[in-house]
Amino acid sequence: MHEAITIAVPTESAGQRLDQFLTARLPELSRARVQQLLREGKALVNGAPAKASLKLHGGEQITVTGGPPPPLRAIAEDIPLEIVYEDADLAVVNKPAGMMVHAGAGATDDERNRGTLVNALLHRFGMLSEAGGELRPGIVHRLDKETSGLIIVAKNDVAHRKLAQQFSRREIKKRYLALVHGWPAKDRGTINLSISRDQVRRTRMTTRGSGGRSAVTHYEVRERIESPYGKFALLEVRIETGRTHQIRVHMTSLGHPVVGDALYGAPHELKPRPAARRPVAASTSGARPVPPILKLERNFLHAAALEFQHPHSSVPLTFEASLPEELTVFLTLLR
Repeated sequence: MHEAITIAVPTESAGQRLDQFLTARLPELSRARVQQLLREGKALVNGAPAKASLKLHGGEQITVTGGPPPPLRAIAEDIPLEIVYEDADLAVVNKPAGMMVHAGAGATDDERNRGTLVNALLHRFGMLSEAGGELRPGIVHRLDKETSGLIIVAKNDVAHRKLAQQFSRREIKKRYLALVHGWPAKDRGTINLSISRDQVRRTRMTTRGSGGRSAVTHYEVRERIESPYGKFALLEVRIETGRTHQIRVHMTSLGHPVVGDALYGAPHELKPRPAARRPVAASTSGARPVPPILKLERNFLHAAALEFQHPHSSVPLTFEASLPEELTVFLTLLR
């Protein structure tokens, strides 16, 4: 759709939401794209902007001037990468928080296609495996955008298939570090709850839905922290499966969301408790300073270790990545 089109709303569509009506009438556009066009003022009702939730009455004239967005694509970009290991078959990369693994959703071309791990990999290595499709060259598994840490990249299709087999057989061991709100009742435990898409908030996953995929998470408390901001626990987490948001949704199911994870109920900022806000007289240095408000601009979740067999030689490989500086600084402030 490159030219503006006008659609007359029939009387039988009265009561229907505007975005639902347009999605049905314009099958080449997704509902998300229709909602984006409405936000941008490129779909007008009787010549005026309208919300996606507008209830139609019949007889309106709708003018649509925007078409499908440009296709997602992988683009080589000169973006710095921390390469932990590299050979002819694979690479292990320490991904920073804030970087998407591959092209995804976004309102603009730059938001959808730029700054991804895939783009950085294409610039660094040139050729990668194609088994994952043209949008995900080299990508055998994923990390959430706001999760940092180790990720395996396949340079050829043979390595990709063999690594994917290890993942499907649950032979690859992944260890994470997570800081969560509150203290778990036990020092260690296993969460075995299936995970499905939240039917109300589609950006979230849930353990309460039906027909979810099996997911198993093991955790162990490494440190219990009593701070001016409340109680927190630093956990070592191992996952047998790799479901979307698995650790985040599983820890939330226990009532212990990951720090910084506002999507799953963690606060946007940490304020000191009332008792901590009262200055306390110190013997030598005067009043104790009031703790500042803390804010973490990412999730406190880090993929700290990977163990797997080399896809060509079958030699066992083990890699570790320390907590990034922003997380160690945050821990210091919290303690």
